[in-house]
Amino acid sequence: MESKRQQKFAGVIQKDLAEIFQREGMNFLPNVLVTITKVRVTSDLALARVYLSFFNSNNTILALNTVKVHSSEIRYKLGSRIKDQARMVPQLEFFIDDTSDYVEHLDKIFDKISKDIHPKD
Repeated sequence: MESKRQQKFAGVIQKDLAEIFQREGMNFLPNVLVTITKVRVTSDLALARVYLSFFNSNNTILALNTVKVHSSEIRYKLGSRIKDQARMVPQLEFFIDDTSDYVEHLDKIFDKISKDIHPKD
């Protein structure tokens, strides 16, 4: 379970990363909208696991790899934003957040179950 300190720091990172991707994400991911869905921070605040979702992207793996290639640049920009709030800038690990895919899959299953229970007459 995350402490209040971890949650607060994760919120700061999520907000600042969202602004970075909104303003400068088009440089390395043109025509792709990147959303930071969740940030988890380790107890020592040295590592931040960032969960991303990509919209308007046909290949999310390629988009994630592009973000990973630019992770040092993203970390530098994050550091310039949080330098007054944190002693050190955490290492960033990026992951795909597949929650929306999972929800869509469950919706399809529920629709199928509903059709099986109530067949059309």
